[in-house]
Amino acid sequence: MQSNHFSRHAQQVHTVAHGRAGEGGSDPSIARSWLRCLEDYHLDPAVIEAPLVLEHGRLLESRERLRQVLQIADHEMNSLHQQLSGAGHAVLLTDARGVILNCVSAPSERRSFERAGLWLGADWSEAREGTNGIGTCLVERQALTIHQNEHFRSRHTGLTCSASPVFDPHGELLAVLDVSSARPDVSRQSQFHTMALVNLSAKMIESCYFLRHFEQQWLLRFHLQAESIGLFSEGLLAFDGDGHICAANQSALNLLGTVRGGVLGKPLECFFACSHDELFSRATPTGSMTWPLHTLDGRQVFASLRGQARAPVWSVPAAQPRSAREVEPLICLLDPALQNDFRRSVRVFERDVPLLLRGETGCGKEAFAQAVHQASERRGKPFVAINCASIPESLIESELFGYRGGSFTGARKEGMRGKLLQADGGTLLLDEIGDMPLALQTRLLRVLEERQVVPIGGEPQAVDVRIVSATHRDLLERVAQGSFRDDLYYRLNGLEVTLPAVRERSDKAQLLDFLLRQEAQGQLIDIEPRARQALLDFTWPGNVRQMRNVLRTLVALCEDGRITFSDLPAMVRSTPALAATTLCRDSAVERPQDANPATQAARAAAPRDRDARLLQDAERSALLATLEAKHWHLTRVAEQLGISRNTLYRKLRKHGITRAD
Repeated sequence: MQSNHFSRHAQQVHTVAHGRAGEGGSDPSIARSWLRCLEDYHLDPAVIEAPLVLEHGRLLESRERLRQVLQIADHEMNSLHQQLSGAGHAVLLTDARGVILNCVSAPSERRSFERAGLWLGADWSEAREGTNGIGTCLVERQALTIHQNEHFRSRHTGLTCSASPVFDPHGELLAVLDVSSARPDVSRQSQFHTMALVNLSAKMIESCYFLRHFEQQWLLRFHLQAESIGLFSEGLLAFDGDGHICAANQSALNLLGTVRGGVLGKPLECFFACSHDELFSRATPTGSMTWPLHTLDGRQVFASLRGQARAPVWSVPAAQPRSAREVEPLICLLDPALQNDFRRSVRVFERDVPLLLRGETGCGKEAFAQAVHQASERRGKPFVAINCASIPESLIESELFGYRGGSFTGARKEGMRGKLLQADGGTLLLDEIGDMPLALQTRLLRVLEERQVVPIGGEPQAVDVRIVSATHRDLLERVAQGSFRDDLYYRLNGLEVTLPAVRERSDKAQLLDFLLRQEAQGQLIDIEPRARQALLDFTWPGNVRQMRNVLRTLVALCEDGRITFSDLPAMVRSTPALAATTLCRDSAVERPQDANPATQAARAAAPRDRDARLLQDAERSALLATLEAKHWHLTRVAEQLGISRNTLYRKLRKHGITRAD
């Protein structure tokens, strides 16, 4: 049966590629790609070949070349995976050759994507795998979707891939961001939304890379609309102290109506009606001030100018650690319990006591750790974070401990300093420590005891580092299962701090305002009362990360600086506050570790004479609305409502809800 499908698909490829009628011929890029595969690469669509995967050393080398891009892309990839509801999707980042360097997918689905050939280190160039999202995107240099039978190789027709190129500041291909799905029910129309999200994330990675690449240069940011400064569509020009342009992003070229060769090396006065001295007088260290600027052809844009980087505030020595109020620009600490936890954390951290942060995914564990670091005497030293769950087991040892040059095939001649040595004198955050392999747990324990690091193939080196660990797992349970060393657990657990979920925080309103200010970047944004209340009533199962992502999207899309109720995502609009509160309360009963005394006191103080029938009706309506919005995918429904699947099943039985409803 499968061989018949492969034969039919191979025949279709030959028919369309040579210009005869056939399904798939409506997209010229697909036909061009199929023709390249046949005539340039001499591939056979029916042949089944194992993926070409780089050996370990060469993969490390490739990741090292794009280390900064991988660091930037990590947040965007996880955010994109979450926006796509996770299940059934793999978010991939490749280099400019089409080699997969990072993959974000649900752990339970990792094997199925590997069976489809989506391995770390796998070569998905068009010359190797034929027409596919990654390889064809590299050749066509544009965002595109390759849907199932549009793939060249018959073995890939179960995949749907949406890919977008990532360009460096000089217009060269840097990477490809791709979302792949192996689900058979994915339609091409359904990929319009996915493609838009992938393209947006790729542009965000481009912009962040541009800003970081030119941290030490003068940077002009401009757009036709003042509120678009700071968004991915803004124009970016980097230039030297004489005002000569070093680099420009594509948005800048579009806004100036020119090509890259027409701006590089030229002074800013060739494009803007402003003298050199006047322009430089507008610069600020952060580029936070925006003003009108006219181009030479008379058009008005709005611009901000960042001067050359200055020493960060936290590198200036200080006699005493900063208070919670002084680190509020990093995190929101207006919840009294959270404030108290922060003060205790800083005090023990200063005595070299390890911190263990627990909390649900997305509740801000890394931001809390960084704030503790900034409030301590080590604030002028490195803060280095490593996510033990996102780095493949085969790579985490070299990432953490580093290696000596030439210690294995493909190793860099100069070697690589691991995260522990990068954090020397400062702080190392071991995020998702519960997912660290057992063998590495043993090595880490030895480092903590001996204060020495032994890179792969190298000699012991002294290291002075303070450790903060973070996890959403129950480490004691993992100790009981034998997947986590008990001696390492007690070594890391100097002070355990449980960070509250957003739904439990008493400063939820202030947190909303804090995140909105950060995402608005100086732009004045107003939220209408009804929209604000809906945002506050929502349970935020993805916690701070989800709230930030939603606000970022709202800021990007709002018109006239005002966010209305209709602008909110359907999941926020469709969940009645009353029912959401009830569902969260029942969830807390099943998961007592998620509740805190302040939350329990608030619930106990609620009016006892609430109309029980109204409560039941509101809860039932919320369940039905969310079930419809999530197409009865019960795992996603439970995640959105912030309850366990067992609680969801119990609610469905309680209200007599079946699929027939």
